[in-house]
Amino acid sequence: MTALLTDLLTATAPLLAPAFTLAGTAVSWLELLALVLALWMVLCNLRVHALAWPLAMASSALYGVLFLHSKLYGEAGLQLVFIALAAWGWWQWLHGTGNTGQPLVVRWLAQRQRLQVAAITLAAWPLLGLLLQRATDSDVPYLDALPTVGSIAGQMLLARKRVDNWPVWVAVNLVSVLLFAVKGLWLTAALYALFAVLALAGWRSWVRLAARGAARG
Repeated sequence: MTALLTDLLTATAPLLAPAFTLAGTAVSWLELLALVLALWMVLCNLRVHALAWPLAMASSALYGVLFLHSKLYGEAGLQLVFIALAAWGWWQWLHGTGNTGQPLVVRWLAQRQRLQVAAITLAAWPLLGLLLQRATDSDVPYLDALPTVGSIAGQMLLARKRVDNWPVWVAVNLVSVLLFAVKGLWLTAALYALFAVLALAGWRSWVRLAARGAARG
């Protein structure tokens, strides 16, 4: 562990003080604040509101620290990717354009693109799991790796306003519930269960938006 990482963990240790107890497990102030920002972010995503992206950056930073303390290195590293993707997604929603040069609108992936995303994600999963197994002291390397690679795919699809991001998030959130339950992060596990429900709602909402956009030509 590098000195910088050690200093970060030491500096943020006070945030691990318990805010309350859930199912016999203490929930830290760090986890509680990260949860509030993440929930606000998802609600903004449901409404296709660009405020979701700075909220994503803030919540990802907090979750990154939380996951480091929990030795979930894949999830912690993912938060750095999320912050970078959130900056890109924010720009995309404000200034991005489609193939025709028009501003981005909610729409589906083509079937070929959908298969490509699935193939790349499934191929990356065991590779990342092997890396975490060999390079870290993670006790759940493959369970950690699966939502990590799935989340990257979901975030990129969300940034381009693809409806397909929502079924990806449903799957990622369900696996994440199991991961965080195994690690005793019960509030985060409950949050991701709620995220799965919200992802279903977002899926339904964006299907309607895509249909309206198609109807307008």
